[in-house]
Amino acid sequence: MRRLIYTTNAIEALNSKIRRAVRTRGHFPSEEAAAKLIYLALNATSAQWKRSVREWYAVRCQLAIMFDDRFPMA
Repeated sequence: MRRLIYTTNAIEALNSKIRRAVRTRGHFPSEEAAAKLIYLALNATSAQWKRSVREWYAVRCQLAIMFDDRFPMA
């Protein structure tokens, strides 16, 4: 469940993807090159985010057990 909550934090995940792309490249010859790399990282990230969340059904079941009165399964 913790992994699912971490991966659904969109801002943190997006910042992580951008940091990883910039850190891998390191130095940029121009500001335009940096902007292009960030654009490509965001483009790749948006393709990944279209996938469904893994193990969501298992997490829903755990939440339903823990918070029976506040989390309906239906």
